[in-house]
Amino acid sequence: MKAQTSFPTGGAWLRHYLKKYRGTLLIGTLYVLGSVTFGVFVPRFVGLAIDDLRTTGVSYDKLLRSVVLIVGTSIVSGLFLFLQRRTLINMSRYIEYDLRQDFYSHLQKLPLDFFQNNRTGDLMARATNDLSAVRQVVGPAIMYSEQTLFRVLIILPIMYQISVKLTLILLLTMPFVSLTVKYFGHLIHIRFEKIQEFFSDITARAQENLTGVRVIRAYAQEEFERRQFAMLNHEYVERNLGLVRLSAVFRPLMQFFIGLGFAAILLVGGREAALGHMTIGEFAAFNLYLEQLIWPLIAMGYVTNLVQRGTASLKRMHQVLAVEPAIAETTDQITLPEIKGKIEFRNLTFRYRPDLPTVLEGIDLVIEPGRTVAFIGRTGAGKSTLMNLIPRLIDAEPGMVLIDDTPIGRISLRQLRENIGYVPQETFLFSETLAENIAFGMRNGAPPEEIERTSEIAGLADDVREFPENWQTVLGERGITLSGGQKQRTAIARAVIRQPRILILDDSLSAVDTYTEEKILSQLRGIMRGRTSLIVAHRISTVKDADLICVIDHGRIVERGTHSELMALDGIYADLYERQLLEEELAAT
Repeated sequence: MKAQTSFPTGGAWLRHYLKKYRGTLLIGTLYVLGSVTFGVFVPRFVGLAIDDLRTTGVSYDKLLRSVVLIVGTSIVSGLFLFLQRRTLINMSRYIEYDLRQDFYSHLQKLPLDFFQNNRTGDLMARATNDLSAVRQVVGPAIMYSEQTLFRVLIILPIMYQISVKLTLILLLTMPFVSLTVKYFGHLIHIRFEKIQEFFSDITARAQENLTGVRVIRAYAQEEFERRQFAMLNHEYVERNLGLVRLSAVFRPLMQFFIGLGFAAILLVGGREAALGHMTIGEFAAFNLYLEQLIWPLIAMGYVTNLVQRGTASLKRMHQVLAVEPAIAETTDQITLPEIKGKIEFRNLTFRYRPDLPTVLEGIDLVIEPGRTVAFIGRTGAGKSTLMNLIPRLIDAEPGMVLIDDTPIGRISLRQLRENIGYVPQETFLFSETLAENIAFGMRNGAPPEEIERTSEIAGLADDVREFPENWQTVLGERGITLSGGQKQRTAIARAVIRQPRILILDDSLSAVDTYTEEKILSQLRGIMRGRTSLIVAHRISTVKDADLICVIDHGRIVERGTHSELMALDGIYADLYERQLLEEELAAT
């Protein structure tokens, strides 16, 4: 993965996302300070009440006054506590929203080979489980850290003022707590990172099984896959139990050291009060202040847990966010007044990576606007790669592919792709209605009559009219409710409805019979008239009426011409024609 240094990492990431909400963070911090400050008054009022009642006697008025003061300050402290939670936790949700948007938008820009090398389930785990762990860092972790900081800064001086000796005893236990947090925090980070990676494996396995459920059933592998998932699930539970066991040791150990300090203070403080070195009220107040410090110390363990988990998850997300988009807008891109549809390949040579063999080599071809050009050749010859270069799904070297005499890299990506109707070799349909799938490429949707018209052109309308819900039929995942031919025709309708200047059909009629193919092509000819059309096919019947036919072999155009010219050449094209003719005759007999 190639590093993208412009994206913030670590502490820079935190500042990057918090910067937008710095006002909210400041207000939330003030609420935390208010809650802690008013909460500090409660032990003081309790101590004063005890000493007052002890020296001047018990009376209803004194009790009532003390109760009102204690309840009043508790209510105000509780109100600030409510406000701090609403402010800071809400802020973390907005940051989660921003991060999810950035993550999703980044995924949309990544090169195709990234998705070939990374499993969908793994990416889903990073976008959900890992993102949730990161949110905890900018929400509860910040809130509890501020609570701890303010309480320590405010309460410790007060405790020091009450008794220097007791405060020093308390501070003696602090290093043990800090060392415990540091040691166990490191172990939690390592284990949680491994757990998140394993969770990605489970998600990927589940996603693949659900997507490939028909294959699993066809091969009667349900029980095998169930056992495999059970093994993964059991391993995931065991790893989480290991983390739970670690946390089960971590927190009690922290509480032990805290309790040790509490016992020492109780022993020494009781003796100090008995000797008259401090009043009973001061001793009671000191213990209440100590109790207020216990939760922050415990919370630091919780915060450490959250931070370690969030850091591990953030690292996994950065592995994706640090991948540079292979195709992106540049500062010198332009918007053409109009795309007419002229396409030129100028000494085009292409390979997917420097260490891989050449896929296309020495392609020189000019396609004038409005022309229909077909590409035919053996599987793996490079036809689909050539088609993918036109909408910049993959990128060639600058100056090798031109649209209307302009290098394709200089044309706005939005303008380029909005003027292309592309039917890829592998048809993908969404789990929406048939009408929504056909109108997918239209910004503002399409009227029903236009959807029906393009369905007629694609040879799909007769089939749709037999569906119970017609064009409102909801397709299953990847269009599972349709046949292969119906999927291809839906994809053709989706491309045609845009009325593009450039129409690309990449082997998009392979799943229909020759009769349906001829019917669709005859209807498409009216659409293709005046538009630049590129047709990739394996059947001669699909391409024989094109203005120009290019035969691609081993990444090169080895023959070009009309059907009659190529037949007269008696080369690869003629051989393909004769083979297919023989296959049809054998099938007929």
